[in-house]
Amino acid sequence: MSGVDPACPGLTEETAARYGEPVISATLSQQIVLASIPSPDRGVWQLGPIPLRAYALLIIVGIVLAIWWGERRWVARGGERGTITDIAVFAVPFGLIGGRLYHVLTDADKYFGPEGDPAGILRIWDGGLGIWGAIALGGVGAWIACRRRGIPLPAVADAIAPGIVVAQAIGRLGNYFNQELYGAPTDLPWGLEIYVRVNDAGQVDNLNGVAISAQDQIAGSPFHPTFLYELLWNLAVAALVVWADRRFRLGHGRAFALYVAGYTLGRAWIEMMRTDEATEIFGTRINVWVAILVFIGAVIYLVLARRRGPREDIAALLAAGGTASSAAGSSELGAGEPEPDSPESDSPEREPSETESSEPGPSKSGPSEPRRSDTTEN
Repeated sequence: MSGVDPACPGLTEETAARYGEPVISATLSQQIVLASIPSPDRGVWQLGPIPLRAYALLIIVGIVLAIWWGERRWVARGGERGTITDIAVFAVPFGLIGGRLYHVLTDADKYFGPEGDPAGILRIWDGGLGIWGAIALGGVGAWIACRRRGIPLPAVADAIAPGIVVAQAIGRLGNYFNQELYGAPTDLPWGLEIYVRVNDAGQVDNLNGVAISAQDQIAGSPFHPTFLYELLWNLAVAALVVWADRRFRLGHGRAFALYVAGYTLGRAWIEMMRTDEATEIFGTRINVWVAILVFIGAVIYLVLARRRGPREDIAALLAAGGTASSAAGSSELGAGEPEPDSPESDSPEREPSETESSEPGPSKSGPSEPRRSDTTEN
């Protein structure tokens, strides 16, 4: 009696042999693995002596896109072209430093533990940027730049909000090339294959090595592609912010607060799916706790900011700032000049009336007071 392949019940071995087709003996689970997502064989390409790292390149692409989109949104709101670029000169370096500091502080054992490498703190291209630190310290840099230009930080934050979350999505592609930030093993069709990468010295090196064979995967592969879940979630948050901003004309930082609330809501459950090592508090990853706290703060701000009224008129704010600056400048220029004579002294002499004494005498009103300046300092 001819055998029947369990994966294809309608195909017998005799039929397969008659038509020259091989017998399919793969199980259903093995066939699903064939539909999984392959990882890149490497994350670094050598251009002569210069290494081109996918992670670093994608971070740069994300930053450029966020600045470009933020600039367009700022101009559309009545702002001056070039403002967001100028602010980015402060915000981007602050953000990179803040992101790295947060990563180092929450994963201190990697750098200061018994087998840690303190020099690795500077190797930012190997991955490790905490979004919480990047937003916090990047916000400080943006605040400094806004004060220098005399514009409100919340208005700028609303303009750049969707661009930031799209930049985060692009950055998650860097995690894909680094084969990091994945979850537990899965047999779902979109499971992520993680390969064993080897460097030139024959050592296992996930960041700088190259995968020899797609069949040589780490134990448990494929895994949940949590980086992909977050990437898609971030794009959905960006779409939500753009829609809500157009529909409700969000202002006073509310568009930014909506981005923060939406992002942290997704980050909390995606973070709980990850299996890489992380600092924990009461058995829960620290980033989950941070996401929950930041989400609560963003929702509170989103509600309270409604009391501040409709969206700011950026053009009017800039015009008012320019007027105030001009007035302050005029006041400073006039401070060192002598006060002009009283208008009465410049007017021609008039004949005394009959009721007035024609004899000279002291003024009844006493000595005249110096004229007060019409401008005040803000």
